[in-house]
Amino acid sequence: MARPHKKTIVSNDHGLQKCLTGITGFDEITNGGLPENGVTLISGSAGSGKTLFGVNFLINGANIYREPGIYLSFEETADELYKDVASLNLDLRGLVLQKKIFLEHVLLEHKDIQELDFNLEGLLVRLEYAIDAISAKRVVIDSIESLFAGITDVGVLRLEIKRLFRWLKDKHVTAIVTGELGQNSYTRHGLEEFISDCIILLDNRVNDQIAVRRVRVIKYRGSSHGTNEYPFVIDNKGLSVIPITSAGLDQPGTAERILTGVPSLDSLFKGKGGIGYTRGSTVLISGTAGTGKTSLATAFAVESCHRGERCLYLSYEESAGQLVQNMSSIGFDLDALVHKGLLKLVSTRPSFFGLEKHLLDLYKLIEEFKPKSVVIDPLTSLLAEGNQREIHSMVTRMIDLLKSKGITGLFTSLVGSTAQNDSSGEIGVSSLIDTWIVTRELEESVGKRRIRGLYIVKSRGTNHSSDVHKLILSDDGINLVPMVANASASPSQKKKVGKTTSLEKK
Repeated sequence: MARPHKKTIVSNDHGLQKCLTGITGFDEITNGGLPENGVTLISGSAGSGKTLFGVNFLINGANIYREPGIYLSFEETADELYKDVASLNLDLRGLVLQKKIFLEHVLLEHKDIQELDFNLEGLLVRLEYAIDAISAKRVVIDSIESLFAGITDVGVLRLEIKRLFRWLKDKHVTAIVTGELGQNSYTRHGLEEFISDCIILLDNRVNDQIAVRRVRVIKYRGSSHGTNEYPFVIDNKGLSVIPITSAGLDQPGTAERILTGVPSLDSLFKGKGGIGYTRGSTVLISGTAGTGKTSLATAFAVESCHRGERCLYLSYEESAGQLVQNMSSIGFDLDALVHKGLLKLVSTRPSFFGLEKHLLDLYKLIEEFKPKSVVIDPLTSLLAEGNQREIHSMVTRMIDLLKSKGITGLFTSLVGSTAQNDSSGEIGVSSLIDTWIVTRELEESVGKRRIRGLYIVKSRGTNHSSDVHKLILSDDGINLVPMVANASASPSQKKKVGKTTSLEKK
């Protein structure tokens, strides 16, 4: 039998013992999970994910850390909970049958809540029996408002809440209680927050018709923790938090070069490690529609596969079938590479999800497919899914993710035909890009024939060409050739020369 993962860790906060939740990203922002043998309040409005957080905590405890748990519900029955989590691939029913989780539904009626003689004795007896029956280490109580509904005497409330929290600590269990937001407090009673060891706030808001979930650690006694709001999503594997980190800045540099897939483009990059892009770097190809950005991205993906390395291709504008068909016209057989398991094509509309979901999907795809290179075509399709700050944060985390894993990333960026400048499609992240290539429209024998041109804006650590080259797409593939004397920018392109966009000024 496989050994269980480590159940608890000791943080750097004066030896404070912590209990890992197993929730993706959450243990990172809390510096190790929830306070072990403490009580954590999960607060939020209806639909914010409080119940799911508690269920996830128990299921991960049973499956990953071999810690049995108790779920005490005052609102939903066992069958209702089973149905709620079944769509998330969380086998709560199976764990209950295996006696790894004890699910107790307590139906409180008005006669059970008499303010004059109210006490928790009966509930604590039932809870103690459940804990002893399966040697539980984790307890979730959902929700505390239901338990104390109808009690208006603040003195009685305070005494009984303190009694419950102390009892849980004396039983040496790590407990979660859920609560609904009050007007000026994190629960309707406003008392639990003062005696909780940790308070987690969940929020589900709608901005520009897009639902955005956030989690924030309000309080954590004796421990350092992330204080920002962090995006989280609920998908078919439960709840996942996306920490806003900068993991790419501590990665060692490398001189290793990898081919671009276009031999004539390789020769424009010359470094100590050879020709082509630097391994583990980020490449941006920007330009107007029809200038060959997707073709160059596909050439890079195919070359990666020919080296025997897996490549993940995220397409935000074309379906996988359409991309395969279109690229076959310039000699790329993507279907064969997909069937070999070297290329993974993922197509989705950016408007289907928020930015956090797209980023989380990238995390999961990289974890499952383990590619050496990633293509995102085009990055600018995400522009409409958030404000500039959110987009910049998302792209920064995306680049950091790739760099932290040594993955070479190639992004395409669409520049509008009315843009002031050929390099205006970099959405404010050019400083994060290692190599920047611009494709543009040119005219050969002015007014007679439109052609494509390409030049390199920058390439860190590389002695690269600064010349504009003619970009040719044909049945034989992609080729770059030196410009002829009678080719120049079109009149509209000439107007852009020397102009700077507001993003570049920043």
